[in-house]
Amino acid sequence: MRKLAIFLGFFLAFAWLGGTADGQGLAPLKEILADRVLGRADAPVTIIEYASMTCPHCASFHAKQFPVLKKEYIDTGKVRLIFREFPTAPQQLALGAAMLARCAPKERYFAFIKMLFRSQMQWGRSAKPVEELAGIGRLAGVSRATVDACLKSREIFAGVAKIAQDGETKYGIQSTPSFIINGKKLEGGLTIPEFRTAIAAAMAGK
Repeated sequence: MRKLAIFLGFFLAFAWLGGTADGQGLAPLKEILADRVLGRADAPVTIIEYASMTCPHCASFHAKQFPVLKKEYIDTGKVRLIFREFPTAPQQLALGAAMLARCAPKERYFAFIKMLFRSQMQWGRSAKPVEELAGIGRLAGVSRATVDACLKSREIFAGVAKIAQDGETKYGIQSTPSFIINGKKLEGGLTIPEFRTAIAAAMAGK
């Protein structure tokens, strides 16, 4: 059922613009779909975050808990964070926003999703979400031509959908936000003390 829902979102999202992508301004597909990572490669703890751009709890996490985690663990070399998409309702919007973030310059990805989460209520409820997303794209240096090419790309749609499907298959992801901390799944809006406990356990090999 989840796989069917993902690809229903795929076709609904594609219907926004119609036509086919010409690839204008897009990076190679492999680069677009590569993991987005913060932190040292040799950090003792790896956290995989599964989030949806339309998820209010994800937006809250990135506004409140994430800055603390980044300061205490990512910036100090203790944690490596991998961000992966798991689009939730309204799925066509979540997919479109996720795609556009991946089409932005890779070095601006986390700043881009920060903007998406901060303005979630605005573009998520807009009657013209593509226009709203394109406006956010401009702030990140993404031209309108690149926005249109990105949102028309069947390959990028399919790639983002596969990231979500792989999360469900490998880790049993069903909701957002979900976190895989050194292989152990934790779900929901965890508090900073809960993160500290989970990270300490992971560092101790528990």
